[in-house]
Amino acid sequence: MKSRLFLLFALLALLASCRRSGDYVQISGYAQGGVYSVKYNAAGVRVPQEAVAAAVDSMLGVIDRTLSGYNKASVLSRYNAGEPVGPDAMFDEVRARARAYRAETGGALDCAAAPLFDVWGFGFTEGSTPDSAALAAALERTRAEEQWNFNAIAQGYSCDVVAGYLRSIGVKDMLVDIGEIFCQGRNPSGKPWTIGVDRPEDGNMTPGADLQAVFRAGDGPQGIVTSGNYRKFYVRDGRKYAHTIDPRTGCPVEHSLLSATVVAPTAMDADAYATYCMVIGLPEAQAFLLGRDDLEGYLVYDDNGKMASWASPGFELLTY
Repeated sequence: MKSRLFLLFALLALLASCRRSGDYVQISGYAQGGVYSVKYNAAGVRVPQEAVAAAVDSMLGVIDRTLSGYNKASVLSRYNAGEPVGPDAMFDEVRARARAYRAETGGALDCAAAPLFDVWGFGFTEGSTPDSAALAAALERTRAEEQWNFNAIAQGYSCDVVAGYLRSIGVKDMLVDIGEIFCQGRNPSGKPWTIGVDRPEDGNMTPGADLQAVFRAGDGPQGIVTSGNYRKFYVRDGRKYAHTIDPRTGCPVEHSLLSATVVAPTAMDADAYATYCMVIGLPEAQAFLLGRDDLEGYLVYDDNGKMASWASPGFELLTY
């Protein structure tokens, strides 16, 4: 979903910064294919900000070496290549959560669908528009759990890990942005955190450059994640193939839903359920969100050629 400027971000990684505004500290660096940013209220926190920055970098490094399919030396990459992988607590935890999401969603969210993403050209290897035999083989490998792709949950999981560390050292007000977002408490102005929702138009490649809406968060811990089909897609023979694949059919989805923003108690849940909403489409996503007391959502969809939106009752939009 996210377009990154690699050279700029690599430079920022080398010059990972810590900036202070009053009692609030901002830490930034390079991780998971882009820039991460962590803002927190350091009042009452005894751990020096340099040590916090080092701890966050270390945690994100461990996650990369465990869950990244782009890091060829990671636990995930070695598992997917058929190499023997010993017990790994993080890998086992995330895989167990992935299996739980698959069971909960009836297979609509399946992180074992790595072969499907690869064969369509949206995974860790080259591929595009498979024939029926290749698609059938990828579906069979998905059912056999031969390979995993945690892209639908890994960034949310990363946010939760960093947020958990910050809470452990006494932080109560924070915003963790690692492509997906976790926030809690208040911002430096003493007001609720606000998060922009990108306009889901093809070509809107820069997060925050063109917003559809602005969400105002509550004080409690929450993850906020948007999933959509407007940045990762290709067009072949006049037909658009988007990166959201329904593991039940093995094919990219084709429906009116353009993006789904989900608010959940954790960023990992928000990440997973935003993807799930994009798989099932507008009517089912609305029903799903309305049926869950612990979730809120904002859906942007195509209404006969015009962009329209729907928000659940507890999704607080600012005038924009």
